[in-house]
Amino acid sequence: MDLLGACRAFVNVSDHNGFTDGAAAAGVSQPVVSRRVAALEAHLGARLFERTVRRAVLTPFGREMLPHARRLVEDADGLLHEAAAAHRRPWRLAVPETCPTSGLALLIAEARGLGIPLEPQAAPPARRAELLLAGRVQAALLAVPASEAAWPIPLGLATADDPGDGFIHVETLRVGRTARGPARRLWLQPEDDVPHLRDPLSRLCDAVGLRPTQLATAKDLTTAAAEVHAAPDLLLCSVAQARSLGLLWRPLGEFTPTRGYVLRTAAHGTPPPALTRLGVQIGRCLGATGADGEPATDPSVLDAAVEAAGV
Repeated sequence: MDLLGACRAFVNVSDHNGFTDGAAAAGVSQPVVSRRVAALEAHLGARLFERTVRRAVLTPFGREMLPHARRLVEDADGLLHEAAAAHRRPWRLAVPETCPTSGLALLIAEARGLGIPLEPQAAPPARRAELLLAGRVQAALLAVPASEAAWPIPLGLATADDPGDGFIHVETLRVGRTARGPARRLWLQPEDDVPHLRDPLSRLCDAVGLRPTQLATAKDLTTAAAEVHAAPDLLLCSVAQARSLGLLWRPLGEFTPTRGYVLRTAAHGTPPPALTRLGVQIGRCLGATGADGEPATDPSVLDAAVEAAGV
């Protein structure tokens, strides 16, 4: 027997003082309501109504059972309401501030097609970790060394002027003793102000004799790009970023700095199973693309990386 359906029929008949009106309120036929109430009576072992031609009157047993049946129906309706609300509730993902609007829009659209109400929240690296730890987001794309990354993004140097072919070597920024004018600076954006990127670059700059002020961190990407456009400075960035900023990109001569990202979920969160199908789109947002704009990593590898990251 469908206990919930039977209790719902019982409550509707009681509220409307008859089987016909109760059936209309429930949106089913009168014979269906009659069968459900009769089945409930048989299950409980006593009559719930005294039936007349025009009305259905509760028996003493029916009056005693009605509050319990109503509570069961209300609890079931509350459960269905909460479940529907949970499906509509945004699934917040902390993402790097470097993710372009176009990439995030496509990620949101693809997630919606998979039934995930994704809501990206842009933040710097340290803040993303804080948001995840505090439970303010359900998941976060965290900055990690390349050896731990699901999405590695090689970085190089970008300039406003044509740097020529080949590599750009940091040692070429060294200022001679007789040189005049400001020294060229190598700018870091906030996304790259993390130990596994900043520290090797700092050691390299010291090793080749650059001034301490030649490695600088901008307050945001816009400021860094403006400095590069206004002066013969350089910006550490990905190929995709350089293209979007109207800059010319070349690989670094001494080594290849690499941004790395993994997807981590909150300890109390349950990620949607379909999240593993968003690997390529997440990679596009992070800049993990080749020069032709296609995914730099095979989609199956990205999906496996998301899954291995704890999703």
